[in-house]
Amino acid sequence: MWESYLTGLVVCGGIIMAIGAQNAYVLGLAVHREYHWWSAGLCISADILLLIVGMFGASAVLLTMPNAMDAMRWVGVIFLSWLAAQALWRAASGQEGLRAGKTTTRSLRSVVLATLAVTVLNPQVYLDTLLLIPAIGAQQESAGVFIAGASTASILWFSLLAWGGAALSPWLSRPVAWRIIDGLIGLMMAAIAVHLALGAGL
Repeated sequence: MWESYLTGLVVCGGIIMAIGAQNAYVLGLAVHREYHWWSAGLCISADILLLIVGMFGASAVLLTMPNAMDAMRWVGVIFLSWLAAQALWRAASGQEGLRAGKTTTRSLRSVVLATLAVTVLNPQVYLDTLLLIPAIGAQQESAGVFIAGASTASILWFSLLAWGGAALSPWLSRPVAWRIIDGLIGLMMAAIAVHLALGAGL
């Protein structure tokens, strides 16, 4: 039982850390202190829901819909490119230099919608949560315990991003630091968009 839990924790933890779009967006919100816990909570909820759905057979259905996955890939490319352009513009212009205690500029609605978009428009999320992780979970002694471990990994990781980004914001209050952060986030989003456009891993 514990082996199934630890396997879910380690496997899912490693995969979640590699899904850069969600991580970059949550971290960016956290350092701005703009509804970052809402965003992290949505990412956690989506992970757990998709993992449960994947373990109960959605993976088999997904394999029969290559055209839908391909269309979703290009929507993801466009959306991630837009996010990358925004972040790179902030980095280049310095207009969004972050400061501790800065007044929130994004609404809760826009944060929720953007978080959902970063999640549902990234095909890698589905490949990982509906195919790869359930395939590993099916080999475990207890699929339920495996999902519990995988869910724990998601909770720990996104909580760390939300808490850590907000905790570090006072030390990163200089405009140049935020320009660097926005630049790194923009480059990461752009790299993911290029990866999807080239169809790597799909």
